[in-house]
Amino acid sequence: MGRPGLTDRLDAFQRRHPASAFPIAVTYKFVDDRGPHLAALIAYYGFISVFPLLLLLVSVLGFVLAPVVGADSDLQGRVVSTALESLAGVPVLGSALQGNITGLRGSGAALAVGAIGTAYGGLGVMQAMQAALNRIYAVPRFRHPDPVRARLRSFVLMLALGLAAVLATAISVALPRVADAVPVGGGLLLAAGTLVPLAINTGIFLVIFQVLTAERLGWRNVVIGALVAAGLWELIQRGFSAFAGSYLQHSGDVYGVFGVVLGLVVWIYLQALALVVAAEINVVRQRKLYPRALMTVFTDDVDLTPQDVKVYTGYARAETYKGFETVTATFAKDDDGGEEPAPQAQRDQQPT
Repeated sequence: MGRPGLTDRLDAFQRRHPASAFPIAVTYKFVDDRGPHLAALIAYYGFISVFPLLLLLVSVLGFVLAPVVGADSDLQGRVVSTALESLAGVPVLGSALQGNITGLRGSGAALAVGAIGTAYGGLGVMQAMQAALNRIYAVPRFRHPDPVRARLRSFVLMLALGLAAVLATAISVALPRVADAVPVGGGLLLAAGTLVPLAINTGIFLVIFQVLTAERLGWRNVVIGALVAAGLWELIQRGFSAFAGSYLQHSGDVYGVFGVVLGLVVWIYLQALALVVAAEINVVRQRKLYPRALMTVFTDDVDLTPQDVKVYTGYARAETYKGFETVTATFAKDDDGGEEPAPQAQRDQQPT
């Protein structure tokens, strides 16, 4: 028997060291679940909901604030900009769009269109997140909530989490401005402007992971992923805001609008990607789906680990449409001209 090759030595090393095996397992699970596609579906509905939400906001502001603000166009612009910043969570979006809003005028038609569009997009986001999380946790199809219950759950959660998200963003926008205005305690207010929204966002992700997954999960099973998602959300928002702000300052009106739209798509997609990655971290950690074989996603010529067998068996079971249906998975390699099931596969193929 010859000396093991470089790939074999690397594989043996990562299997012995959880510090390397865990991120590899998360990456492989992300690839197996087609993580980019799951994030793209969430981002699609997220993008659809943004502009109806802005229309809804401006219509509400028109009914509520127009009698107070009056015809002062400068004051109207500041109110719209601040409101858009607090709602969208992207500071440049408010400043980029306020030039296209000439006044605060309430419109019943705009209010209706905005409400319907927001509800459609928001429910789509929640449904897409449910589907993504159930895919990541390999939940059998017969255990998914029925279409009516799933949408009712999505609607209630959309309202509750939407208000929490607006609150978190408003705090992150308002506290730094208050810190600049007060003579003392500005540093504490700046810290609170980061920590309080981070805590609220962590709570939002805790609820998302725990409620939207058709799997009984304890809070301890999802807290790490919630912290990761909230941290990535904050980093992406700050980085994107800085980049987009610099870009818009040096772009013309036309290219600036294109940049806002394209940047908004990228921003929403990155946020959805952070959610999916955080969920993968949760499931790999909870179910101890590591180590994985180093070459398992590249070739069939590989010796599967027990965790590989567990993951692939879960995908087979996820296609169980009825509770009385039995789905089994057998893993065999034709090494000597015959086929023998792997011992671990025999244990993992018991009916659900």
